[in-house]
Amino acid sequence: MKIVETKNISGFTLRQIGELVGEKYPQKIKHHLDQLEKRGLIKLDKKTKSISRAIRGSIKNSGLMSIPIVGSANCGPATIFANDNIEGYLKISKKILRKCRNIFAIKAQGLSMNKAMVDGQTIEDGDYLLIDSEYTSPKNGDIILSIIDDMANIKRYIWDEINNQIILASQSTQDIPPIYIHEDDSFMINGKVIQVIKKPKLI
Repeated sequence: MKIVETKNISGFTLRQIGELVGEKYPQKIKHHLDQLEKRGLIKLDKKTKSISRAIRGSIKNSGLMSIPIVGSANCGPATIFANDNIEGYLKISKKILRKCRNIFAIKAQGLSMNKAMVDGQTIEDGDYLLIDSEYTSPKNGDIILSIIDDMANIKRYIWDEINNQIILASQSTQDIPPIYIHEDDSFMINGKVIQVIKKPKLI
């Protein structure tokens, strides 16, 4: 993906692309390009031999938005590695979205937030969470996406002024202890959970 972002490789042969990324087998390059196209990450035009990154945002002549999915976040201990690579896109009606700009999606894994409520929706394993990337200064009680030692997690933010510490608390049907963070620790807030897109409950 990064080479598509940084270099115009339209018109390149598979072998030339392979030389750029250190892969000597053209069929492997073709396989990777096909997979990226299937996941909606790039656009391939066989007539013009152009390769470009898919653009997020409004879908032309449609009421849908294309929301990038940037991986998974653990809703238990911080054990899922953070990943900035876009893994695909959610197609969502603008009428459903609370906000349309500067948002991305992340898939929840785990049960430690299954009692937390966002606009009346709980956060369950497999749900997609929409993150407001502009919201990086949380208030007490906000549900946030944070990165701790390169691990992504979803928790409720609490500032414990008495003990000078940040508490990332779970809200779960299970007994899951909170995470305690000092303000000088390797800790980054990537945004606030503003909406839950529920996974379908199949009968």
